[in-house]
Amino acid sequence: MQFLQILSRKPGKLEMLFQIPFCQKQFPYSCLGTSACIYSKKKKANSYEQVDQEKYKNLVYSVTSYKTSAQTPETIFEEDNLLYGPPDKHRPPAKAGTKTPKNWVPLINPDKRISPLNSDSNLPRKIMLQKMKMPSVTHILQQTLSPQQVFYLERWKQKMIVELGKDGFEKYTKNLFLQGELFHSALESIFLSEEMAVKEKSEDGVISGYLSSVEHVLEDISEVKALESGVHHETLQYLGLVDCVAKYRGQLCVIDWKTSEKPKPFLKNTYDNPLQVAAYIGAINHDANYDFQVRCGLIVVAYKNGSPAHSHFMDPDLCSQYWNKWLLRLEEYMDKN
Repeated sequence: MQFLQILSRKPGKLEMLFQIPFCQKQFPYSCLGTSACIYSKKKKANSYEQVDQEKYKNLVYSVTSYKTSAQTPETIFEEDNLLYGPPDKHRPPAKAGTKTPKNWVPLINPDKRISPLNSDSNLPRKIMLQKMKMPSVTHILQQTLSPQQVFYLERWKQKMIVELGKDGFEKYTKNLFLQGELFHSALESIFLSEEMAVKEKSEDGVISGYLSSVEHVLEDISEVKALESGVHHETLQYLGLVDCVAKYRGQLCVIDWKTSEKPKPFLKNTYDNPLQVAAYIGAINHDANYDFQVRCGLIVVAYKNGSPAHSHFMDPDLCSQYWNKWLLRLEEYMDKN
């Protein structure tokens, strides 16, 4: 106490007591001020309180009300887009058409001669697929899937196995394949005017819905030139089996018949099918077994429940665009092998 009284009689001594010899500045006020800032810091606000509940109510509802069922790659894409947005969203979009094939071959064969009509020109061609040492269009597309496509297809497969079991999943895929075969066979019978065969197959509940689905499309198809016919590209060395070549609303097309349990109203919903059609068009135009050339394509998606099929017409410009994309995939395959 006496010590403090002595200091109070001599101004300036109190500050000297708290001064550090090695520092030029004094800090009694700053020290107290810093402590006050630490203990008076406001509590961090909960970020979830700032979420626009009205804006995301549909997302919340879709997640909380979703029932377990057999999913398809399409539903998985939609679910991921709702939850996370489009894949690779942070990457700058690549400019379409900037990459060109190294070994470019025209879609239309400039050297092919179109022979005059002959007596059997009205009969659709059905050429057996030759066993050559060439990869098929389907195999090439499967082997050049993007990492994103592989991821979603594998995840869909694993989910289906969890729901159906391994044996159940194998049975499910076999049934899908069988339905596709029966549907193509029924269409072939229709184009060949085999009325009895069509009647028998239409009575089969497995494909009756698919046939009802494509009724309005069949009305626009005429002059069938090929059915389930093998093709091969003599220059690029690949082969495939074409579903149908016929006129659709007056335009000669390669027609690809697809079945689906989910609507596919846009061409982009058909994934790699446009590349497949373009590959078949190019093969026909460079195959000596066919005395005609094709410039257009058509993808018809039929539905099991009988709802009207979606038909996606590909004009010459669109076919050329997908032809270039197919050539890039073909090059990628050849580089890998």
